[in-house]
Amino acid sequence: MKNRYLLSQFIPAFVFVLGLVACQPPRANDDSAGNETVYGPVEKTYDLPDVSGTVYYVAPDGVASAKGTSLDAPTTIESALSQVVTGDAVIMRGGTYRSGNLTFNQGITIQPYQDEKPVLNGTLEATDWQQDENGLWFTKWERLFPGEPESWWRPERNLEFTPLHRFNNDMVFVDGNILQSVGSKDELDEGTFFVDYDSQEIFIGQDPSGKKMEITAFRKAIFRASGEAHGKENDGKGPVIRGLTVTQYPDTMIHIDGFYPQGHSTDEVHGNDVVGTVFENCTFSKSLRIGVFAIGDSMVMRNCKITDTNTEGLYVVASDDVLLEGNVFQNNNIEKWTGFYPAAVKIFNQSHRVVCQENLIINHPNSNGLWYDVGNVDGIFVNNRVESVGSPKGPFRDDQVWPSSNGFFFEISKGVTVAGNDFVNNNQGMLILNSSDAKVYNNTFVNSRASFGRDERGSDPDHFGWHINTGPGVDERENHEFVNNLMVDTMGLEFPLLYVWQPSEMCERLNESTLQKFDNNVYVKTTKEEDAAITLWSPADNEKCQTKISDPAELNELYGHFEANSKFFNGYNGALFTNENPENLEVNSSFEGHVQASKIPQNIKDAAGWTSEDASFVGAR
Repeated sequence: MKNRYLLSQFIPAFVFVLGLVACQPPRANDDSAGNETVYGPVEKTYDLPDVSGTVYYVAPDGVASAKGTSLDAPTTIESALSQVVTGDAVIMRGGTYRSGNLTFNQGITIQPYQDEKPVLNGTLEATDWQQDENGLWFTKWERLFPGEPESWWRPERNLEFTPLHRFNNDMVFVDGNILQSVGSKDELDEGTFFVDYDSQEIFIGQDPSGKKMEITAFRKAIFRASGEAHGKENDGKGPVIRGLTVTQYPDTMIHIDGFYPQGHSTDEVHGNDVVGTVFENCTFSKSLRIGVFAIGDSMVMRNCKITDTNTEGLYVVASDDVLLEGNVFQNNNIEKWTGFYPAAVKIFNQSHRVVCQENLIINHPNSNGLWYDVGNVDGIFVNNRVESVGSPKGPFRDDQVWPSSNGFFFEISKGVTVAGNDFVNNNQGMLILNSSDAKVYNNTFVNSRASFGRDERGSDPDHFGWHINTGPGVDERENHEFVNNLMVDTMGLEFPLLYVWQPSEMCERLNESTLQKFDNNVYVKTTKEEDAAITLWSPADNEKCQTKISDPAELNELYGHFEANSKFFNGYNGALFTNENPENLEVNSSFEGHVQASKIPQNIKDAAGWTSEDASFVGAR
């Protein structure tokens, strides 16, 4: 596996290094074959793109009436995007563009001039502040973005934790730092703001004097339309966007539009409005909704960073043959919404063959990580690092697989390969829920539970309407494989390392395991436990339909074809991880657990990029 952001020696420094590494910025590392791999944007000096059309130069101080075809006389970005046609390029000079709602529908290139740093910013500076009779500072502001929750949000469950003002989409920044909204003037302090929508006034709890005050003024940054724009018909070709920073927008920052199916759809029907969108070396940050929303086949996002978003960092819908590679997804759900099912990356209905490889998904205390959410087919999730999604210390319930923060989540979908990933210090490293045909091979789970679950959703009408009907039926949620995985507990967790769940009322109907193949796994606890729970298993022949497994041999007694070649190391203090590279969570080649491994199927090797000569091993490479 192409390891990055990895750890040093195992014990006693192992837990300390886990925390230390999580605080470091993205960087380049060498994999075991000596190939350099990088998370996040790469610093580059860009040559002018080789395009068939016109090259337009734009600058923050460009002149709208200028043609923009000369470097010495740039136009505005608004003017350039109103003119572009397929094959054109927009070259952005460095600086801050306070602009938004930039709309076009042509296959164009947008990139910096050489090594300059263009920034699209969705705010305007607020300079006219006054004090009211109570000494509160306020300013008049007409560009407001009131909002409300979705119809399926349940206030009776969540209003106590997520007040309605959180759903408004206005943002206030003080010297670049975001303030949190409150519901009244009485709640104001130095870290908050209040919007009076009737009077169109924004109040803050601190003196703005001498500070850079910014307030959101543009809903979106870029809207790539699937219909007519500027008198031109959609050409069906996605943009190529490189080296751009987009920040401080109240809603979806980048929106690639297209057909949004409400149920089943075929490859020929969806994803065709905008094909071939590319994002490279971009940074998207500080949005109250979505960083990037995209519909369209053959999209590529490579070496981008999406951070400090709210509902989703990246949201992909009804798109086939997508590649996400080398990206950083960090800190989603910045307003701590409840009842809204956030995810750093959400791959939604009718997305087929979406490949997620070598990404860093990190620091999501209030969000899920990467979520294939309903109606997906044949996903590939390989060689990623998923760290600090929720907390490994809870929550946990033994009667269902939620509430949970899931590093990798595959729900109501068919077919996924999960291989070569490192899951570190997550609440639930992986959850496969109400799905079929998940092949989970050679992953390393450190203080991160892996779970498979199924329930009766789909037998009756569902709260989310058509969603449940896009995946396998109740009796088809099976054929999973869990092989050659390494599961490590360094914290003395009270929860099982592996959780296979179904409700007790389904035990008679579904009396065979959801797993088809389950073997050659290695479980490690660094502190010896007398009554360890490595697996919580369903179905079982008891009233609760559940049994605790303390050793693979126990499960093998119940199911002779499961866990015959798996092993539990209870109180292990040997050389589990190599210490040659202080950033490397590579499993030591001399670790005695490798003898438990089975031959890795060729389709798994192909998906993970491993050679046919690679020997059998447990955990990620």
